[in-house]
Amino acid sequence: MTYRIRNVAIAIGLALVAMLLTLFYVVNYRRTVQHSQATVQVYVAARNIAAGTAGTAIAHGTALKVASIPRRSVVPGAISDPNQVASLVLTEPLYAGEQVTLRRFSDLKAEGIIGQLKGTMRAIQVPGDPNQLLAGTLRAGDHVDVVANLTLNADTGGSHAVRIVLRDLTVLQPANAAPSGPGGPGTSVIVAITDTQVQRLYFVMKNADWTLELRPAVDATDSPERLDSIQSVLQSGGLR
Repeated sequence: MTYRIRNVAIAIGLALVAMLLTLFYVVNYRRTVQHSQATVQVYVAARNIAAGTAGTAIAHGTALKVASIPRRSVVPGAISDPNQVASLVLTEPLYAGEQVTLRRFSDLKAEGIIGQLKGTMRAIQVPGDPNQLLAGTLRAGDHVDVVANLTLNADTGGSHAVRIVLRDLTVLQPANAAPSGPGGPGTSVIVAITDTQVQRLYFVMKNADWTLELRPAVDATDSPERLDSIQSVLQSGGLR
């Protein structure tokens, strides 16, 4: 009798354990389903965004909007704050309604010079001698003006005029102060320039003597435009 009671008790105990385990599984499964069905807020593209767009324009403009989606639909790397992409650059297109994920972005420095260009901005490599290019002085991020000495009526011997032809160009890559070949140090710099300014710069490079001048890093201002020739130099003396 005692043996039979013990077996019945063991069976009842095992049944209770199985019931408890089943109940635990069902409750846990229900919680998991409810959690996955809960909605969360994510950032999606408000319109199509082209590759190469700066993250700051995306984060601080109207390119993003908030959308509520089921938690299970959140893609890996989805951002929770637009500032997460502010210092990056978009490397693949984003389409309207698509979730914004860090996987579509890259560090600006990793993109090199092209990551610093947008819109009408272009990069051009400007060759010259070390003095023209301020070799050893310029640093990436500096701003420069272009001063040109232009020949007037060159066919008849002509005269010369000097003026600043372009202002506030950003240096993307400076000239190297160390020797870089037979031509000596500082063979070229790369500057950012608009697609129309480049025409004037190229004309000056091919048809005039020119040099770069370094602008102040803080509170740079520009004097009124002027044109200097032999007459104005002789007449103005020490005019500032």
